[in-house]
Amino acid sequence: MTETAFSRLPLSPAMQANLDQLGYAQMTPIQAASLPLALAGCDLIGEAQTGSGKTAAFAIALLHRLKADLAAVQSLVLCPTRELADQVTQEIRRLARAADNIKVLSLCGGSPMRPQVESLSHGAHVVVGTPGRLIDHLERGTLDLAALNTLVLDEADRMLDMGFLDDIKAVARRAPANRQTLLFSATFPDGVTDIAAKFMREPQTVKVAGAGGRPGAAASTIRQIAFEVTEAQRLDAVPRLLRAFRPESAIAFCNTRQQCRDLEAVLAAQGFVALALHGDLEQRDRDQVLIQFANRSASVLVATDVAARGLDIANLACVINVDISADVEQHVHRIGRTGRAGASGLALSLASLDEMGRIGRIEQLQGAEFKWQPLGDLRDAPGGPLLPAMDTLQILGGRKEKIRPGDILGALTGEAGFAAAQIGKINVTDFHSYVAVERAIAQEAVRRLSLGRLKGRKVKVRRLADLE
Repeated sequence: MTETAFSRLPLSPAMQANLDQLGYAQMTPIQAASLPLALAGCDLIGEAQTGSGKTAAFAIALLHRLKADLAAVQSLVLCPTRELADQVTQEIRRLARAADNIKVLSLCGGSPMRPQVESLSHGAHVVVGTPGRLIDHLERGTLDLAALNTLVLDEADRMLDMGFLDDIKAVARRAPANRQTLLFSATFPDGVTDIAAKFMREPQTVKVAGAGGRPGAAASTIRQIAFEVTEAQRLDAVPRLLRAFRPESAIAFCNTRQQCRDLEAVLAAQGFVALALHGDLEQRDRDQVLIQFANRSASVLVATDVAARGLDIANLACVINVDISADVEQHVHRIGRTGRAGASGLALSLASLDEMGRIGRIEQLQGAEFKWQPLGDLRDAPGGPLLPAMDTLQILGGRKEKIRPGDILGALTGEAGFAAAQIGKINVTDFHSYVAVERAIAQEAVRRLSLGRLKGRKVKVRRLADLE
């Protein structure tokens, strides 16, 4: 048995069996450092980047303390964004399959209050949410923390960046004093230290390579190449990079919302399936963009830094810095979306002469120089148009109609006659469901689903791309 095997932890046989089924054999560095302490009941400060496995670290710890027969909120996880809260919720649900009837709720802003209040009235064991919405529920009396035994602050530095310090303190004050508190952060500004001093009991601190004081270490598996451009060349350089390197998926980071919109238009005009993610989007549109990119229905996500933290896209091949961020640590967070969990990654940066000072500060932070390549040396790699593998179908109907992912998969592989291998990710929200299918069968899948029945009734089905 190795020192990093999950089997060496004092977990229940059911949890061990579930970890084996999920493919969790060896712990990541942050898991190996934090889980023994967390399982022993210690308050914990973990310095770890997104993608290091910290979600499973705190999820396993809080589930270990959970009493399934107590229908009360026993664990509360605070996240900076709805996207991260949704990802954390899904991971906890996967890990909670070892026990019967564990209810995990996500409470985030941008969603109606009434369904959340109704769900809370039926009881929940674990709540994951954003600080503002959690405060709303606490003030309404719809969220009761009397039975809370574990409080988790995930990406605490990002929550401070977004102005949630007072909300975090308000939640912590309402939680029982004898709880366990687990705090995870990539960096440690004064506000994080203040929270630790006021609301944690003799916390143990764990650090892993690439966290905290050495943010550049997170990029050790990432190949970085820079290209000098003029402002007039900048947007047109992005499709040239995509044609030359042909990444299966890429996030292109822009410094402004307007540049996001402009680049999305440039890419669309050249035949790329690109989607934009920025602060001007309504929450529903943001959700749909993230669903399509995560399920491989878009090749490029054009984003402002709203997507740089807390966005977990599996196997992201490439990050493109359309502009160089003025915040050197933000550059590290951007490129940290690729090259995760030891995999190789590619980061391409476009820099004008005016941005060379920023490049120098990034090189100093990372302790390594950029590799430069002339833009004019790029040649299109062989292959046809760089199209995504999947397409997304939208079904009118979701959790409110008792639709489950298994119902959709069953309809597609049963009456509709498609192979399971042709079906990708399925996301079910309150009122809509989204399913990724191979691009070649998308139109036929719409036709067959529309002619058939889902849970005994007709449903409206459309390609999501047709609605944009």
